[in-house]
Amino acid sequence: MDLWEEKKNKREKMKEYFDIVHNDGLHFRQPWVFDVQEEVQRLKKRMNKMADEIAELKSLCPMVHEFRLKSSSSSVDDLLSSSSSLLRFLLGLPQFHQVKSSKPPLTLLSASSFSKVLWFWVLKAVSELADPDLGCCGKSQESSLDLKRRGNLCFRSRSFDDALRFYSKALRVARDNTLLASLFLNRANALHNLGLLQESLRDCHRALRIDPFYSKAWFRRGKLNTLLGNYKDAFRDITVSISLESSPAGKKQLQNELLAIPDFQNKQTSENTLCYATADLPNVQSEVKLRCVSTKEKGRGMVSESDIEQPSVIHVEEPFCVVISKSCRETHCHFCLNELPADSVPCPSCSVPVYCSESCQIQSGGTLSTNEMVKNSTFQNLPDDIVEHIKGVTSAVRYYSETECVQEHQHECRGANWPAVLPSDAVLAGRVIMKLINQGETPTDLSNLQEKLDLSHSYSKMSPESKLELHLLSIVLIWCLNKSCCPDLSVCEASVSQTIILLSQIKVNSMAIVRMKSSGDSFKCIPAGNVSAKEPIQSLEQIRVGQALYKIGSLFNHSCKPNIHLYFLSRGLVMRTTEFVPVGCPLELSYGPEVGKWDCKDRIRFFEEEYFFHCQCCGCSQMNISDLVINGYCCVNTSCTGVVLDSSVAACESEKLNHFLAAPKSLDHHFLVSEKVYAGVSEVASSLLIKPSGSLHIKADKCLKCGSRCEVENSHAEVNKAWNHLRRVEELMNSGRANISVLSDCLRSIAVLRTSLHMYNKDIADAEDKVAQACYLAGEMKGAREHCEASIKILKRLYGDEHVVIGNELVKLASIQLASGDSSGAWETTKRLSQIFSKYYGSHAETLFSYLSCLKLEAAKAVNL
Repeated sequence: MDLWEEKKNKREKMKEYFDIVHNDGLHFRQPWVFDVQEEVQRLKKRMNKMADEIAELKSLCPMVHEFRLKSSSSSVDDLLSSSSSLLRFLLGLPQFHQVKSSKPPLTLLSASSFSKVLWFWVLKAVSELADPDLGCCGKSQESSLDLKRRGNLCFRSRSFDDALRFYSKALRVARDNTLLASLFLNRANALHNLGLLQESLRDCHRALRIDPFYSKAWFRRGKLNTLLGNYKDAFRDITVSISLESSPAGKKQLQNELLAIPDFQNKQTSENTLCYATADLPNVQSEVKLRCVSTKEKGRGMVSESDIEQPSVIHVEEPFCVVISKSCRETHCHFCLNELPADSVPCPSCSVPVYCSESCQIQSGGTLSTNEMVKNSTFQNLPDDIVEHIKGVTSAVRYYSETECVQEHQHECRGANWPAVLPSDAVLAGRVIMKLINQGETPTDLSNLQEKLDLSHSYSKMSPESKLELHLLSIVLIWCLNKSCCPDLSVCEASVSQTIILLSQIKVNSMAIVRMKSSGDSFKCIPAGNVSAKEPIQSLEQIRVGQALYKIGSLFNHSCKPNIHLYFLSRGLVMRTTEFVPVGCPLELSYGPEVGKWDCKDRIRFFEEEYFFHCQCCGCSQMNISDLVINGYCCVNTSCTGVVLDSSVAACESEKLNHFLAAPKSLDHHFLVSEKVYAGVSEVASSLLIKPSGSLHIKADKCLKCGSRCEVENSHAEVNKAWNHLRRVEELMNSGRANISVLSDCLRSIAVLRTSLHMYNKDIADAEDKVAQACYLAGEMKGAREHCEASIKILKRLYGDEHVVIGNELVKLASIQLASGDSSGAWETTKRLSQIFSKYYGSHAETLFSYLSCLKLEAAKAVNL
């Protein structure tokens, strides 16, 4: 057989193999394997194993079905019995105790539906989750050395960003002190070459704390202190390096470096600080008095015992427990939740958390990697002040004396997989349990857990699937805590049932800690008067960085028209009033969507599904222009400003209006709460202002001002086509391919929206914003400004003139105005947005939005102020 025939036969075998793979629903993972029969046999074995696992799971289906039937109407009183039966069943399964594979299935929970994989996960992975010896979250010397080697290659090729990344990864998995010290110094060199001098200095300090006799680290530290103007420290650092240098040539070179340091005797030098400055929580105004009350409609809530002016700080609180969001594990500190600096600090005991500083690492429950200096003849001949300098640099005592330990991560810090794999709710629950046990506030069977937290829950209102999920998750969590860190914790029905309640409490009481991230930090580095249109428009995006329980903060009820605003300084919660609050008035915040963001029907559905209550706040019970127009269509009469509703919105608004009209006469019976509301509703729906007799049914497809009919379905189809086109255009903009042609396409799409949707419809505002972005990228500054202003005009009708959303949009407008040379306009816009941010954030506005002071400075320079 010649070579051509041999290749032909191999191709036919490969085709046969592909047919087998296709029919079996699998994917060919190794196309370079030519031993087809062997590969087919391997895949058949895999399929047989999968069939066994499927059969195993099917055998459990009757039990799952039985539990779902029981749990559909179960309450808190039934938890002990249901937990007991499920726990006995699982503990009786040999699979629950056996390790099935050498590699834990860490990717299982990436599935979109947690409940779909939970049974398989419980059976196959629980032992692997709890056993540190099987974990992927521990340290690995081999991996660390490999990452260091790759970092060195990048450094030698002057790819300092890549070198920094590899050194940081290596630090997270390194466990040997000698290797740690060298990695810190290598990263210090990379940071130095990137111009990050303070960060480089901190890494030198960390290397010397581990190895006080590290001559290169003392030398690097001396060079950095010289560049930073810390000449006294630089002199001492180089002096120590000389004492540790063994070669005459090296000593001579260091002597020359010492002579090159400027004379510090007649200069005032700034001593370097290695601590991070953090914003302190503000004090609550002395005149603010709050009281917890209970109402039939909303349960417990907070009210004011005195008149409170706008804006006033009414409440500050540190969290009871916090956990970082999984999506932010690589970008934010695992303790304070602030953005990580380039010189992030790894946990010394496992590879999961990273911190912004040693202070956060210690507070979280970690320990510093140290090798305290011992007596050595090398240092005996040095002056006393130099010896004291060495001790000050290499000692870690001050970190522990100045830092209060919260120890949230300590029980997770053993390399086991469960803290990295379990959902955030479960990790947070684990932290609550361990905190109460360590403080001696709850016994190891967790029998009083519910009363210790004293938080509300809605277990009885949950779906059977959610209840089953909570049962399984609670069993797994208690099992993992018992096996990995707390052997005294009882794996019993009492602890499981209390954990189920805890998880249901977390679902409705935990708060998302958010940060406002700017899409472009260009103002930090642009010289005055040199703002370029090539830079991205400044815009804000809300990032959920963590999840926390605040015991007092959870008592504040929700309103879709809140009168208080909350924000976070590090982990601390701060609440401010956004309007005057009279005595006895409920203090209410927004749990998410509010008037202006979603329409009433969507808000009500969201709160029923997520928080299990039917919202009856003023925003959902009183007529307002926002709910009418946010998704409304325009009238066929082009001269009419009336709104046309689809059937779902019309039904919701009818129910809202009739509910208000049926309210007791002792209340303010008329829904026209203010002249502003009257004017807004009159502009788009004047027919609703005629007081009806009996019930009122708002008709869909009919203008609420002039009564003209409109084919909403046809308009809806046209709107969808326009939006599909805008999304494709947005993809081109994101890829950097925006041009005049793309801009023309945007303008055609938005013209379609304007002819179909009401002029205050939020979709038009979003489209105007996208067109502004396209204009900006295409260099059409005039168009960018006009479309940005058009978007802001609509949002003002939806939210109000002074809402924080308007402040966020004014940031974009100021950016465009600066780029287009409109100095006076940028200055006025900046003043306006500063006023809005001060209303919501007070003096912390510039702390939370670092670019704000730069924006003010650039605008002021532009108008020569």
